[in-house]
Amino acid sequence: MKRQLAILGSTGSIGTQALEVISEHPDRFEVYALTANNQVDLLINQARKFMPEVVVIANERKYPELKEALEDLPIKVWAGSDAIAQVVQAKPIDMVLTAMVGYAGLKPTIAAIKAGKAIALANKETLVVAGELITALAAEYKVPILPVDSEHSAIFQCLNGTYDNPVEKLLLTASGGPFRQKTMEELALVKKEQALKHPNWHMGAKITIDSASMMNKGFEMIEAKWLFGVAPEQIQIIVHPQSVIHSMVQFEDGAVIAQLGIPDMKLPIAYAFSYPERMKSHEPRLDFYQYASLTFEEPDMKRFRNLAYAFEAVKQGGNMPCILNAANEVVVAAFLQDRIGFLQMSDVIEQTMAKASFIQRPTYEDYVQTDKEARRIAAQLF
Repeated sequence: MKRQLAILGSTGSIGTQALEVISEHPDRFEVYALTANNQVDLLINQARKFMPEVVVIANERKYPELKEALEDLPIKVWAGSDAIAQVVQAKPIDMVLTAMVGYAGLKPTIAAIKAGKAIALANKETLVVAGELITALAAEYKVPILPVDSEHSAIFQCLNGTYDNPVEKLLLTASGGPFRQKTMEELALVKKEQALKHPNWHMGAKITIDSASMMNKGFEMIEAKWLFGVAPEQIQIIVHPQSVIHSMVQFEDGAVIAQLGIPDMKLPIAYAFSYPERMKSHEPRLDFYQYASLTFEEPDMKRFRNLAYAFEAVKQGGNMPCILNAANEVVVAAFLQDRIGFLQMSDVIEQTMAKASFIQRPTYEDYVQTDKEARRIAAQLF
């Protein structure tokens, strides 16, 4: 039988590539549900192509347009964030790809876990915000969380078949983004158009800005802690501008295992969908002759303070990573609207972490309130 998939965030970068993977393997996968936030035109086209059982638009103002466009088809059309959390619980669904952007991915991920659905996790903010809660729920409901981020997929692949040998260190690679070699003076002047030009990856706007500020790598460090059960001190960030080595694992005997490939998100998406099998892909292969050298650098946490704040947040624990994420979502949105400078984003994040209420052992309701409070504080700081 075909595996039934729910694609949350189907109109984003990960979602559209996931649908390409599904198109390449129609004998193995079927789309049960598609959800999107705002891009109603693309969602309509996707619905007509993949004929899911249900489509959901988070922005309720777009519902009439979506409903009218699909009224000639036997597709259920829903709207709102509650509907997204509801649809993932549908009995036929085998796996939920969480490719939504930001904090919005937390609620439906919890709903999917409680419904016993396998999770293909592309929404790193879910584990950043509530890693302790999510991992506990996954264990309670015996639900696998399969990483889709290229770095975490790489680590997952490196650990496959290692027979539970203790890990000494995770080596999380980072491209360094478009501003790797810029001075602080230059960083103070960069604009969103520059920040949106990533040298290696084609991603959505929010994650591209996070990559430019290296907050993305800070989030990935926190995500790795929860996915692989290691301490933050066991995670080393290595700037690797070529993005050929996606990440590595170092074992207690000193051996290092790496996963390599071209910068292409379809591989980790497909691996999560088909695990433990590997499906044939027709994507380009890594050509070693194109790379005269692979280089590695230590990240500069003075220029890229967001990375330091991520380590500080996970060290404090509790709801501090939730505060970090909320402040970051506010400043990234403001930067994309030209309302805040590139370096000013870090200033606001630091001040929000200092001002927001700290909770050592937060519940889900605490996370909801923390997110609201931190957003309010951050918005008042610029």
